[in-house]
Amino acid sequence: MLDYHLHLWPHTTAQTPVALEQVAAYCERAQAAGVVEVALTEHLFRFVQADRVLRDFWADDRVPPALRPSMAEYWSFHATADLDHYVGTVLEARRQGLPVVLGLEVDYYRGRMEEVASLLEGYPFDVLLGSVHWIDGWRFDDLDDALSMAEWSVREVDSCWDAYTTALEELAATRACDVLAHPDVIKVAGHRPGQPKEWWDRIADAASRNRLATEVSSAGWRKPAGEQYPADGLLSRLAARGVPFTTASDAHRLEHVADRCEDLRALLRAAGVDRLTAFRRRQAHTVPLGPVAP
Repeated sequence: MLDYHLHLWPHTTAQTPVALEQVAAYCERAQAAGVVEVALTEHLFRFVQADRVLRDFWADDRVPPALRPSMAEYWSFHATADLDHYVGTVLEARRQGLPVVLGLEVDYYRGRMEEVASLLEGYPFDVLLGSVHWIDGWRFDDLDDALSMAEWSVREVDSCWDAYTTALEELAATRACDVLAHPDVIKVAGHRPGQPKEWWDRIADAASRNRLATEVSSAGWRKPAGEQYPADGLLSRLAARGVPFTTASDAHRLEHVADRCEDLRALLRAAGVDRLTAFRRRQAHTVPLGPVAP
């Protein structure tokens, strides 16, 4: 098993220390759960280098004026870490023998992905996760932000899913990432269309067409969505198209590392999957999924 989606800092803190001891603790907990390798994948927007390149992306005319101050405050709160220090710490952890690879979670910025690629060029990343966490400045998955959650009451669920899927398709087409993270995270607050098959097909096609892996994540079980990402119907579509998989907890604290990894293994086995995809310097290789624990 892998845990290929880990964060060092919860979203409730702006403090961003990076310590070998924390990386070691993550690895120890993961190994105790049967995980053979982890990827640290902090959000790009938590680094001051991204702040210099991407600040004010929310000033786009498509972003409702009422949401812009909230997005600006959220961004400023989070963009405090140094990317070079983060990279150096992860590489040192690997030199010391810890089973960790260097990753990043890269959010989608419409019309700005070439700037993102230029920023990341030259860093020795092993794996880049692609994700959509906002739609035109609306943080649809920020469960702790009342303004963001209130938007769900004034928007049509189908329209939200369509806008999210379009953004994910656009992100996949940029080839800026290797893995689609939590591919149906739009359901995080529990809002689902009556007939999600159209969007499941589009998401699965985007992954297959652009030769991207997709993660199977336990994080949805810890959210109002109450199920893994991706949903069973989307998982079966991805598997049928031959899309490779990683597994992930999307942990932001130690106690969630390798969360429910055996449940993820069982889901993949039931879908006919027996291999996972791991990465080195953004080159894919496969590893055994392993048997389901008795």
